[in-house]
Amino acid sequence: MALHAREFFTEHLKLPFAEAAIVGNTYYATPTPGGLLRLRIDFARTIRAHEYDGLRLATIHQDRGELDAQVLRFEDHKTFDHRDVAQGRGPTHSGYATFREFRDRPDQVPWKDAHTNELRGAIEQYTSVWFPGTWQTPTPPRTPGRTARKPPSPPPPRSVSRSR
Repeated sequence: MALHAREFFTEHLKLPFAEAAIVGNTYYATPTPGGLLRLRIDFARTIRAHEYDGLRLATIHQDRGELDAQVLRFEDHKTFDHRDVAQGRGPTHSGYATFREFRDRPDQVPWKDAHTNELRGAIEQYTSVWFPGTWQTPTPPRTPGRTARKPPSPPPPRSVSRSR
């Protein structure tokens, strides 16, 4: 596969769904085991042949078909900002925040130098709406804070009787 979709979805996005498969350039998952909803993620095409500017996420019902679809653009999630700056490419230049598939060069990874943290966060947000509780993110470890001081003890209670 010229897009190297398997590596993109499993190694770079590190999607956490156990019941998942990659068919061609598309990622399919059943985030809720035994549920009727499926998740499909594929590369969003531009008007140019073999050029992609994001990911298309779709929630699919087993019987009713596609219920929702959302395109996560690479530009909006800063996926190729580093690469484009290094190449002197700006928003008005051809190829900005996109990648092209070259079928005659199967060894070339078209999404090389992609930064996928924000993109992964957007996928997590999308799936939390349609598949609540299925995204398994590890709890960040507690960082040791400053040493807590002992709080001051409260003043002794006053008696209500008056002394003469």
